[in-house]
Amino acid sequence: MIRVLLAEDMRVLRDTLAALLRLQADIEVVAEVGDGGEVVDAVLASRPEVAVLDTDLTGVDGLSAAEQLQEKCPECKVLILTAVAIPGHLRRALSADVAGFLPKDIPAAELVDAIRQVASGEQAIDQRLALQALKAPASPLSLRETQVLRLYAEGAGPLEIAAALCLAYGTVRNYLASAVSKLCARNRVDAVRIAAEAGWL
Repeated sequence: MIRVLLAEDMRVLRDTLAALLRLQADIEVVAEVGDGGEVVDAVLASRPEVAVLDTDLTGVDGLSAAEQLQEKCPECKVLILTAVAIPGHLRRALSADVAGFLPKDIPAAELVDAIRQVASGEQAIDQRLALQALKAPASPLSLRETQVLRLYAEGAGPLEIAAALCLAYGTVRNYLASAVSKLCARNRVDAVRIAAEAGWL
């Protein structure tokens, strides 16, 4: 049996996915969550082989949850479902060692096959999204600038970011300023917009 966790914040979609997977003789849905902040705890509690995560989860987004799982539960394979094809999201997912990345509009049978592929150690990456990611420009931001800007986008101020990343307040301000400069943005808010639209956050 392939043990699966589902993370989808829209209840009707989560229920539909769970019902679909429960029709499969070789798949068992062991946990369902609607908030990205619940993913890691649910995975640690239920020990699924595959976690199917929506990119646009409330609380913690699916890509951030995947990054947390890579650190805290690397044996759990992650399959990301996305409603919007943003090339930067695929690059970020691959850097988090995600095994699957598929659009939400795929046929149900393809999703089931992808879960089986991922569980067996293979990758299930949508070819159209992969081509878009190859053609799209890479982020000009460093890893630290990206982390700082992502936290700022989530509403954290420089002092909170400094505490979260164990950095000095001045260092955080410098990272924010360099992000604004590299993105040719008018200000921090504009930098968040530019980076988010490009899929770099």
